[in-house]
Amino acid sequence: MKIERLSQDKIRIFLTFDDLSERGIQREDLWKEMSKLQDLFAEMMDQAYTELGFDATGPLAVEVYAMPAQGMVVIVTRTRWQGAQAAEDDELDDVYEMEVTLEESDTVVFAFRDFDDFIEAAHGVHGQFDVSGALYQYNGQWIYHVEPATLEGSRLQALIAILAEYGEATSVTTAILEEYGKVIIAEDAIAVTVQHFKPRSV
Repeated sequence: MKIERLSQDKIRIFLTFDDLSERGIQREDLWKEMSKLQDLFAEMMDQAYTELGFDATGPLAVEVYAMPAQGMVVIVTRTRWQGAQAAEDDELDDVYEMEVTLEESDTVVFAFRDFDDFIEAAHGVHGQFDVSGALYQYNGQWIYHVEPATLEGSRLQALIAILAEYGEATSVTTAILEEYGKVIIAEDAIAVTVQHFKPRSV
C-alpha cells in the first residue's frame, strides 16, 4: 500500500491486487466485501495519519477506482459539504462521515524506465491487439496510457501480461498525466513506435 499527499486536504492511496488479496479481498468481489472494505479503509486512514499526519476526522469525499492492471486507487478529500450521503448500500459511514464514489475503470497505465523498454513492449503488443493509447513522459519515466475498450477478460489480461514484461503498472491517473506529464505520442503510440523503432533483438 502506497500513500501520497496531493494537497493539504487530499491524499491518494494505491493498493495492488496483492495488497487486496492479503486482506482477503478478491478482485471480482471488490464491491461486495463491504465489511472487509470498512476494515481496510480504517487501516488506510491509520497509515495516512502515521505517515503523513493526515487527519480523517470530519466529512470526507472518497473516490475509489478499480483498474484492471493496477489494483485499486483511492482518493480521499476532506470536505466541508452539508447533508452528506454515502453511496447506496454502503456501510463505511458507520465509522466515517463520507460520500463514496465507486468506479471501475478500463484504463491501463504502465510505466517504463527507459524508451527501449517501451519499444520492446510495443513490438510485443503490435499485431496481436488492436489498441491505440498515448505515451507520456512523467517523473523521469515513459508512461503508456490506454483504454482498451474492445478487449475483455483473457484478452485484456494477455495485453497486461506483455506490458508487465517490460514495465510495471502504475497508479498515475489520466488527470495527472494531462496536467503534469509531457505528451510524446498523443495517439496510436504502439503503431507509431513500431513504425519508427526496431526492437533490440533485430
